[in-house]
Amino acid sequence: MSSDNERSEDPAGGAPEQLALIRETVRKANVPRAKPRTWRGAALAKELPVARVLVNKGVLHLDQYFDYAVPEELDADAQPGVRVRVRFGAGGRNVRGGRREGGGLIDGFLVERLAESDYTGALAALAYVVSPEPVLGPELLALSRAVADRYAGSLADVLQLAVPPRNGRAESKPSPEPLPPPPAPSAGSWERYAQGPAFLRALAEGGAPRAVWTALPGPHWPQEIARAMAATLASGRGALVVVPDGRTAGRVDAALTELLGEGRHALLTADSGPEKRYREWLAVRRGSVRAVVGTRAAMFAPVADLGLVAVWDDGDSSHSDDNAPFPHVREVLELRAAHGRCAFLLGGTNCTVEAAQLVESGWALPLRADREQLRIAAPLVRTVGDGELARDGAARAARLPSLAWQTVRDGLRSGPVLVQVPRRGYAPRLACERCREPARCRHCAGPLQAPDQQDLDCAWCGRAETSWHCVACGSHRLRAQIVGARRTAEELGRAFPAVPVRTSGRDHILDSVPDAPALVVSTPGAEPVAEGGYAAALLLDGWAMVGRPDLRAGEEALRRWTAAASLVRGQPEGGAVVIVAEPTLRPVQALVRWDPVGHARRELAERAELGFPPVSRMASVTGSPEALAAFLTVAELPPEAEVLGPVPVPGAEPGRPRRPWDAPPGESWERALLRVPPGNGAALAAALKAAQAARMSRGGGAQVRIRVDPPDIG
Repeated sequence: MSSDNERSEDPAGGAPEQLALIRETVRKANVPRAKPRTWRGAALAKELPVARVLVNKGVLHLDQYFDYAVPEELDADAQPGVRVRVRFGAGGRNVRGGRREGGGLIDGFLVERLAESDYTGALAALAYVVSPEPVLGPELLALSRAVADRYAGSLADVLQLAVPPRNGRAESKPSPEPLPPPPAPSAGSWERYAQGPAFLRALAEGGAPRAVWTALPGPHWPQEIARAMAATLASGRGALVVVPDGRTAGRVDAALTELLGEGRHALLTADSGPEKRYREWLAVRRGSVRAVVGTRAAMFAPVADLGLVAVWDDGDSSHSDDNAPFPHVREVLELRAAHGRCAFLLGGTNCTVEAAQLVESGWALPLRADREQLRIAAPLVRTVGDGELARDGAARAARLPSLAWQTVRDGLRSGPVLVQVPRRGYAPRLACERCREPARCRHCAGPLQAPDQQDLDCAWCGRAETSWHCVACGSHRLRAQIVGARRTAEELGRAFPAVPVRTSGRDHILDSVPDAPALVVSTPGAEPVAEGGYAAALLLDGWAMVGRPDLRAGEEALRRWTAAASLVRGQPEGGAVVIVAEPTLRPVQALVRWDPVGHARRELAERAELGFPPVSRMASVTGSPEALAAFLTVAELPPEAEVLGPVPVPGAEPGRPRRPWDAPPGESWERALLRVPPGNGAALAAALKAAQAARMSRGGGAQVRIRVDPPDIG
């Protein structure tokens, strides 16, 4: 038995020695020490003892840096760019031992170290350094400040979007060594564009070309993006591409991997999970990877020696962030291209009005194919208008005109057929079969819908309706005003009983379908990719997309149609598209001619004449009537500013997530639009930010919500 385990024969014999040991331990514990997180009396760093910190407070009147003392124990880790914790809100009177104490702990970023502070009072000390990993570099900080100023927001809010949350496990793992630059790729399918090879050569030689790229329909655009990135990497610089969703990012990721192999790029999407995404982000931040493919948040990716920024399908609503200050990917990448003097590529099968304005202003050059290449790549597009529908009595069981039914039948002989329906569900909107009076809820007058085949409920309040009858004529029979995707799939299944029917929508989105005869019914934006392309496509209920009461209705309808039609085989391979819409409508004519650029130019000319965005700069201010009136009174708007409104704001529909600009349930809000001519956008944003900050600092009652360049202005 060891001496440690032996028991003394005299129980009291060891007591004096044990008491002495206890007294000595207590005496050592009472030695004055600096308290954790306050560092009272602790020595400061010998060099640069002041840390300038951006605290994580998104309120506008605190959108500034704050100085803190750096204890000597934190000197090594407290470097610019690291995450820190500080005490905030203590006030200037709670000073002990030369340190300001009190206040709550809050996250922040250490921006820089200084020899002295311009604040004359006592400084609080850094509580601790969360991690010695520098995550906020000077370039990212400057970009975030520019974005905050452009959108009348706070720097802290932008950094919440730019820097992902920390993951300790990912941070503890080293990043791989960077690979040498790859060789410059061949032009490949870029040969189809007149200026395509020259664009790649400019990237490979270290140039900074800026282009608006109208991509040809078909499956080649992911490979073309990959070649543009590879050409930039060959020059020793980095490349960044932002796409609307994870499915699209996966296609570009696969193309880049096939071209360059593993280890040369990072994929930044929410589908990756927090640990993997942060590990990939750190590899970019550390310089191990110089190419990034990602969704919206990747617009802030800290790519080293950035040589190319690109955005695909900039008209997609996913590119506009729903968190303050609501930046748009296109605008952020324009800022990066201008500040970093790097190349810029805006691509898509469609052309937005903003893209057309970039070309009209000379900021970017067009990158298009000639009509001969377009005739080879694009499918044949035919229309069915209201007059033809009224005269066509065939195929009523599937609500398809004869031309559409024939196109589906011919397409199914050689492959899958895509059917785009602008609504999900079974029969989203219903009306009286006899008099066409819309079916409304007896409690709130909301529209009735049939999510499944039997039950009726209200789209606003959600109450079930079991005994509906028409208040106009007394009929008990209903018809569908807008037939949903599930109902369409059911009707097509009856019309083509031997063909499998697949559906793709918000509840279940298919990534791809095999190259076999099948009917694929999809809502806009959820169309799966067919191996080898679709043999044909039907675009149903086109009027439902064009007739929306929104400034961008025509542009958005054309974008949705071209995205679906681009998945169809080219006309030489027999690809055909039938759109059920009035042929005289401008977006329909643009689809038939496959001329999205011409449509965007005409829209731009009309908006310039009417003073609408993007020719003018606009901001929306939303809040209660009293708060909105008080804000507009105190805001020192530019002399050229024009106030439109205010008008009532509808509340969020029950059962749907509330958008940032929706009125809260049970409240009445109003919205005013503020419009300024070109060149005055920065002054408008500064005035709005100053007015909001002044009201918040004074506690001026209910606040208003500001959104610069709102995507939806009615």
